[in-house]
Amino acid sequence: MSSAPPDARHLPKAELHLHIEGTLEPGTAFALAERNGITLPYSSPEELHRRYDFTDLGSFLELYYALMDVLRTEQDFSDLAEAYLERSAEQGVRHAEIFFDPQAHTSRGVSIGTVIEGLGRALDTSEERYGISTRLILCFLRDSSPAEAAETLASAEPYLHRITGVGLDSAEAGHPPGPFRDVYRRAAELGLRRVAHAGEEGPAAYVAEALDELGVERIDHGRRALEDPALVRRLVEERVPLTVCPLSNVRLRGVDTLADHPLPQMLDAGLLATVNSDDPSYFGGYAADNFTACAEALGLGEEQLRLLARNSFLASFLDDDEERRARYLAEVDAFRF
Repeated sequence: MSSAPPDARHLPKAELHLHIEGTLEPGTAFALAERNGITLPYSSPEELHRRYDFTDLGSFLELYYALMDVLRTEQDFSDLAEAYLERSAEQGVRHAEIFFDPQAHTSRGVSIGTVIEGLGRALDTSEERYGISTRLILCFLRDSSPAEAAETLASAEPYLHRITGVGLDSAEAGHPPGPFRDVYRRAAELGLRRVAHAGEEGPAAYVAEALDELGVERIDHGRRALEDPALVRRLVEERVPLTVCPLSNVRLRGVDTLADHPLPQMLDAGLLATVNSDDPSYFGGYAADNFTACAEALGLGEEQLRLLARNSFLASFLDDDEERRARYLAEVDAFRF
């Protein structure tokens, strides 16, 4: 009889690839819809959940953006973040760098201030109440224009005290990162950190383009980088982190089963890979759920799980608080499975 995999639920970890809109649970969606006088085209949360059978990234994004309509007020965004933080505290998350998609909200009449201040209301007291330090990363929609991204960044300037960095997300196939070089240059001038989704559905070349054209410091996903050995060597040499999302890759059919996931190959190659939940409401699990599923399906042992946890803090944007980073790393080293 095989032994049970290590229990990583309470292993201290940072989550670096998390779309706050992707934490909208079916029950919460119905509650917010009722509060805001919105009628959802589903009879119950259970029926809504049955729609979470995606064929690819596009089929997911269609539902993802449609369901955001229930988010209207600062309180809605605050409640959304509160629910995520509460769940994450139970999953060993000690630090979270949270993506949000302002264009998905401003395009339907919700101001960027409503979004940021609503999220900020929850994040301001996150450490006190949940023991989780946080950062906020504004993402541009790559299937919208670079000009719209630039307008979004300009509209966010009054709120830069709440924003650590910028990212690039949404439908990747056919939308290379290069056209966004100017808005990323502006973000760098404003002192913002830079990340981008690349190598999820798009080819390995998009990863290199994000590094060269956008000057990103971290690659979100990066799964397909393994298709280019020279790129892998570069990522290892430059210590570029990859924020890998295993359950997401399976649910969006990027890999057939979790047992086929290349995470072990990434670690064996020396890549600074981390494990994250992406859009956990839709993809079947939060941070620790991804750790646990990978341990079971890929046979990861205690030291590999500890390495992934250490990587998450090393890859984080805690450069402005090295004492905190060192404390988190010490917690990882001291953890007993």
